[in-house]
Amino acid sequence: MTDPTTTAPALDALIGSWTLDSSRTTVTFTTKAMWVLPVHATAKVTEGSGIVGDDGSVTGTLVVDAGSIDTKNKKRDEHLRTADFFEVTAYPTIVIDISGATPTPTGAYELAATLTIRDQTRPVTLLGSVAVDGEVATVTVEADIDRSLWGITWAKLGAGLQNHVVVSACFTKD
Repeated sequence: MTDPTTTAPALDALIGSWTLDSSRTTVTFTTKAMWVLPVHATAKVTEGSGIVGDDGSVTGTLVVDAGSIDTKNKKRDEHLRTADFFEVTAYPTIVIDISGATPTPTGAYELAATLTIRDQTRPVTLLGSVAVDGEVATVTVEADIDRSLWGITWAKLGAGLQNHVVVSACFTKD
């Protein structure tokens, strides 16, 4: 086994089709609640894939189970599943679609993407890195998301509308 690459690999080193290994993939959210207390949550990714084309094009999809969001507080988690937040009965998934990647001078990638929450799709820009170890690539992206842009505006007792999201997605080459 070789050491994982810590700087951005050239896209031509990643050409091909990639399938998500959901067992090695994590999604974490952090937001402010009750004035200043941070709330940390995790969610499960159920499926995903990516393609890096010969021409440098990058596409990919991650599907998150909205009902799997876990803050380690049962009452809060039940509330997150209601119409005040994710309304998981009607909208069971959160989808991230990647449509392009541009290397940055720092060795990271800027990913053009859309984020679909509650059947509303909005463009987002994600800053990411890729670590490659043989036929395994781990893509880590993060972004600050204003959930009110997707109609999720419940914010009593000082709850924040900003969520810091970090996704670490592990892919194997097909």
